[in-house]
Amino acid sequence: MGTRISVTDPSTIVVTGASSGIGRAIARRFARPEASIALIARGRDGLEGAARDVREAGGTPLKLPLDVADPDAVEAAAAAVEESLGEIDIWINDAMTTVFSPFLEIEPDEYRRATEVTYLGTVWGTRAALRRMKPRNHGTVVQVGSAMAYRGIPLQSPYCGAKHAVKGFVESVRCELRPDQSDVHVTMVQLPGLNTPQFDHCRAKLPRHPRPVPPVYQPEVAAEAVYWAAHHRRREVYVGIPSVYTILGNKIAPWLAELYLAKTAYKSQQTDEPVNGDRPDNLFEPVPRDEGAHGDFGRQAHAHSVQSWATRHRRQLAVAGATLLGGVLAGGRR
Repeated sequence: MGTRISVTDPSTIVVTGASSGIGRAIARRFARPEASIALIARGRDGLEGAARDVREAGGTPLKLPLDVADPDAVEAAAAAVEESLGEIDIWINDAMTTVFSPFLEIEPDEYRRATEVTYLGTVWGTRAALRRMKPRNHGTVVQVGSAMAYRGIPLQSPYCGAKHAVKGFVESVRCELRPDQSDVHVTMVQLPGLNTPQFDHCRAKLPRHPRPVPPVYQPEVAAEAVYWAAHHRRREVYVGIPSVYTILGNKIAPWLAELYLAKTAYKSQQTDEPVNGDRPDNLFEPVPRDEGAHGDFGRQAHAHSVQSWATRHRRQLAVAGATLLGGVLAGGRR
């Protein structure tokens, strides 16, 4: 129910996909004096920018340029983190790539690559983290998920499939931790559409430029939820009203969700601008630039989420509501 987890201070945090988007915002959120943050990504320009962000906030960065689809590289990175920064307290799996396209237009090597990064990258990161955390009976693994872990949508089958797979994987891992009464915590944060650069650098086979499904939130909203999830014992954290109604609506009437998405999701995921067929993408190689945390949809993006704030404070809200109700009932009896 949100019990706070005791995290050693100063703490050592690992963030995959740290060079841009949500991962970049997460690195900034965790950065503070005495925090040590290992930054994992393929793009060296983005890693340089992320390291600069951490240093400016008083933290100690460790840049680790590697591909999370390579399990040996991820394991070697975990060893390097503990050798350089100390025992890992929090590991955050955020790395992703995808192909915006109808399923039948995606080539097998493209689909395989998106799955290896987004799904298996999470598996290898979790494996490296748990190999160290489980013997110590201490640590938290945060999986950056999506409402699409519950409800697949058109034009995003690689990403939706990967997030569904992560959800099932997490459930299995939790079951395996229970017999030992392990104090290691694994949580998943389910996100809405966000204003990140993925719509500029992920491969697109669409007539028009891809965009996040509205309503859109700034990546700092996601970073705040990830930070909270890393420090509280909650199985899942839903972020934004769209995540809530997508997940709950799919549980209640999946057939209705399919009809609605078939009618609206093609247009809602594309702008009016034609896609640039010559633009570089990061499916097989990183895009050589520092893209930061934000994408092109800042004017439409919400900087705050009342729902996300409420889910982080639901215990306090329940107490306040009970107190208010008690006061109303007591007043009525006078």
